[in-house]
Amino acid sequence: MAEQLRDFLKALAHAMRNLLPIIIVVVLFQALLLRQWPDNGLSMTIGLLIVAVGVALFLQGLELSIFPVGKRLANQFARRGSMPILMLFGFAIGFSAVVAEPALIAVADQAAQISDGRINALTLRLIVAGSVGLVMALGVFRIILGHPLHWYMIVGYMLVVLVTFFAPEEIVGLAYDSGGVTTNIVTVPLIAALGIGLAASIRGRSSLIDGFGLVALAVMVPMISVQLYGILVYADPGSIANSAELVAPSSDTEPPSGLLVMVLDLFSMLRDVLPIILVILFFQYAVLKRSLADPLRVSIGFALVIIGLYAFVVGLKLGLFPIGQSMAYQLVTLDTWLWVYLFAFCIGFATTMAEPALIAIGQQAEEAAAGKIQGNVIRLLVALGVAIGITIGVHRIITGDSIHHYIIGGYTLVILLTALAPRYIVALAFDLGGVTTSEVTVPLVTALGIGLASQIDGRNVLIDGFGLIAFASIFPIVTVMSYAILMDWVAKSGGKRT
Repeated sequence: MAEQLRDFLKALAHAMRNLLPIIIVVVLFQALLLRQWPDNGLSMTIGLLIVAVGVALFLQGLELSIFPVGKRLANQFARRGSMPILMLFGFAIGFSAVVAEPALIAVADQAAQISDGRINALTLRLIVAGSVGLVMALGVFRIILGHPLHWYMIVGYMLVVLVTFFAPEEIVGLAYDSGGVTTNIVTVPLIAALGIGLAASIRGRSSLIDGFGLVALAVMVPMISVQLYGILVYADPGSIANSAELVAPSSDTEPPSGLLVMVLDLFSMLRDVLPIILVILFFQYAVLKRSLADPLRVSIGFALVIIGLYAFVVGLKLGLFPIGQSMAYQLVTLDTWLWVYLFAFCIGFATTMAEPALIAIGQQAEEAAAGKIQGNVIRLLVALGVAIGITIGVHRIITGDSIHHYIIGGYTLVILLTALAPRYIVALAFDLGGVTTSEVTVPLVTALGIGLASQIDGRNVLIDGFGLIAFASIFPIVTVMSYAILMDWVAKSGGKRT
């Protein structure tokens, strides 16, 4: 018990460190520039503390249950060497992990509210989760056969750009944001461990070149599927009224309150986490025909995951969403847009430098690259890319430009750099673009975009409010690949001179 308490306190301190850069940026802007504190500042502060406690409980639960069980399953299936079972396991893990992803839940709920029910939150989550599941199966297939990742990415993003031409503008930003939030607190460790472990277990495969890339595929394919969903949804002009009727509250029914609301929300969290629990238990008992090593420990872990997820969502509503929207409102009232750009840049850089998934991937890359890559350099490049991306995304909202042009231009640049970059960096660069959107960054950045769109005249919240997460995913790929191309050119030039 004492060991578990120490682990929880470490996880809580870790969560607080992740929140600290956001707090520093917000406090500096409030104290030095705005010289005021929001009216609901106390509830925001309480919300941030609840977020930290929720994330700590969630991480503690993952460490006790999902992570160790999932890693053991991946290792056992890799040793069996059965491609159909490995692909089925990849699909199941991808689907179940994304369905339970807190950031995706937050974005889907925001999209449903803003679209007046036209976009269904559960349908959106199932589409994204199904896409990630299929992509995990495809990624396992690629690693086993040793196919180069860059061809998958070039063809895939050409398809992304093509679909964007036909997608309604109301869905484009949301589709790219949905791709950006699929790789987060639950998915990245499981997906990265599956890819690297599988590559390490196959003779002739490189952990750096072949092991990375599953995260990148998990980001790309939902962008296509959600845009196709949007084409279907917005093809029916009457669907807004129908959807609104479905979600409109009845005036004759008293809304639940108090303890009943808490119980219902906890059951909702159980529903969100249940798929990954069922997947793990099915493969453990039905496929491998082995019992769990420590059922009590695993059960406690699952309970902590559910409680932590509940606290996280409550904290979002009290803390991070109001902070983003409040800062957007306050900054818009100033005489110049310069401070909005500066705030976007600072928030992007500060939150990314503290991103735990990025730190983990950077360390794994440094080990796999055997001296070619330094983890700290990777973190700086990615943080710079996120800061640039969010700043460009904010500029698009301010000017009212079409997101189509920015997204198509951004991924055209990515495709070009993919063709030019050294092969060892391609898979890692795309994965790094997927791990920049954390459980803290996503809600804050989403709220900032929605807040700006709601405060600027002539902007549509659904069309203009989403998309910042997409920019935060694109530009780290650009900065990392550009750095690798430059270093490769410098090395070749130095070799020629000598």
